[in-house]
Amino acid sequence: MNLKRRQFLFLGSLGAIGTGFLGWTLARHNNYIDDWAAIAAKPTKKDLLLRFVSVADTGTGAKGQYAVAEAMNFYHQQNPYNLVILAGDNIYNNGEIEKIGAVFERPYQALLKKGVKFQACLGNHDIRTDNGEPQIKYPGFNMQGKRYYTFRRHQVQFFALDTNSNADWKKQLPWLEQELSRSNTPWKVVFGHHPIYASGVYGKNPEFIKTFTPLFQKYGVQLYINGHEHHYERTTSINGTTYLITGGGAGTRPVGHSEWTEYSASSLSFAAYEVYPDRIEVRAIGTDKRVFDQGIIPIKSA
Repeated sequence: MNLKRRQFLFLGSLGAIGTGFLGWTLARHNNYIDDWAAIAAKPTKKDLLLRFVSVADTGTGAKGQYAVAEAMNFYHQQNPYNLVILAGDNIYNNGEIEKIGAVFERPYQALLKKGVKFQACLGNHDIRTDNGEPQIKYPGFNMQGKRYYTFRRHQVQFFALDTNSNADWKKQLPWLEQELSRSNTPWKVVFGHHPIYASGVYGKNPEFIKTFTPLFQKYGVQLYINGHEHHYERTTSINGTTYLITGGGAGTRPVGHSEWTEYSASSLSFAAYEVYPDRIEVRAIGTDKRVFDQGIIPIKSA
């Protein structure tokens, strides 16, 4: 597979804009950032279409989840958003819906009160109770009563998948291709719980590579977001698609560095995205409220 590293452009150092605004000062060495940059409020750019964040493997109710949630709320205060992609394992250990207060409603109370909408998919832990049905029906996860679904925000269409081993693949895959082919939005973002490319405990998924990457390339999917691996990882553009793991929503595991990896870190964190007509700007943000990775996803590969 042709890994087109140059198709994923790095943001350079951004100076301070106006009095009171912090700049983003990043120094890179061998794909790692040496000086972390604090989150800064930025003037809204005229061509900003959408701002959203993603996080996964959250549902512990423990201090790690609360620390990430606090960073998400701080980022919202500086750069308001109203959408969170919640990429599975929403309730540990067995998807018990009676824990929803402890592992969702209380940790994200500040964001929920501000009207931030969470769009969830099911992880492997979530299906251990009634095959995930209680979560599918839970209003706060906005799953439309379905295991896989699509929704649109401005010029971005999102496609939520059930990537579990017991998913109804015979129906889901034709549905995905049909919905991708029907989409008239310039931006297409797919999310599911399990990774396609990853450098952690589970690694890449050859079957998913065979199944999904041709569809993503055919229909111009620019971004796939997932969890399952408890780390942050951003790939190079692979045939026009960037694969981004934000599984450090409550705990972490070790991560390596593969040929496709642009940046990886074993960090409690979430990812923030700003969508523009020609690009998506991505930032990874840790519990110290600082940016430790950033890059640009172009709307089309060169």
